[in-house]
Amino acid sequence: MQFIPLASGLLFVSSLTLTFADAAWAASRDSRQIAARAAPAQTGEKQTISYGTDRLQSLDFHAARNTRGPAPLVVFVHGGGWARGDKDNATGKAKAPHYTGLGYNFATINYRLVPEATVEQQAEDVASAVKALLDRASALGIDRSRVVLMGHSAGAHLVALVGTDPTYLQAAGLSERDIAGVIPIDGAAYDVPAQMKAARGPWLGNLFGTAFGTDPARQRALSPTLQAAKPNAPAFLILHVQRADGIRQSNGLADALSKAGADVTVKPFPGKGLKGHMTINRSLGDPDYVATPVVDEWLKRIFR
Repeated sequence: MQFIPLASGLLFVSSLTLTFADAAWAASRDSRQIAARAAPAQTGEKQTISYGTDRLQSLDFHAARNTRGPAPLVVFVHGGGWARGDKDNATGKAKAPHYTGLGYNFATINYRLVPEATVEQQAEDVASAVKALLDRASALGIDRSRVVLMGHSAGAHLVALVGTDPTYLQAAGLSERDIAGVIPIDGAAYDVPAQMKAARGPWLGNLFGTAFGTDPARQRALSPTLQAAKPNAPAFLILHVQRADGIRQSNGLADALSKAGADVTVKPFPGKGLKGHMTINRSLGDPDYVATPVVDEWLKRIFR
């Protein structure tokens, strides 16, 4: 649209004649429309985005509230034993409102499930979802230099794998430098061969066998603890409740990352068995839950 000033104090736009007041109103309207498209992070609305052709390759993006300019991003990966789970029922109700209220963008992703997909493809999906978000960083109001991956249970394994094995980010056109930090929540498969050896009962045996197979080399390749040599994401906050395998696996991952020079914090929380395992995920983001302020302080430091 081209405005041509005339001596009479009028503006011509194409074949229309407007007063200065009309032109100012039109310019203001156009500016508001452009701003609304350029800065959706101000709205707090949810958007669903496809990042692949499979129906499960989708994510929900919740824009940061009460922010100006690009905001950090937290990307959550649900659990479910690599074969179940969904962003709509395994994210927890408190995370999106809590983190967007802190001024962070929040996304929760779906990914393809075992046995139709492999664990390797699931890790690829995590990286591809991040790439899709960063490709839309300007439109979504994302500060692409401040991205944290967060995952629970099998999702904890996947974010830890993406944060330690650069293969997955590189395949998506990214690198570990695109991730500011990783928060694995109560995972127990960071060292897959050790976990499979310790697994008791047919249910756990079938769970890990279906996901990781019988090839020792593949099991090692899918173990974040055994992939923790540099390069890695720069910072990790590893959370766990009081489950023997979760404690053992979390400390093992932390030790391996520390030896590689990563900034690692391990935080234990109350809770036993399956109930504790589910509570830490469902309650995270609730200001009254003990883990919430711990994660908040860590994110504040990482996003500083």
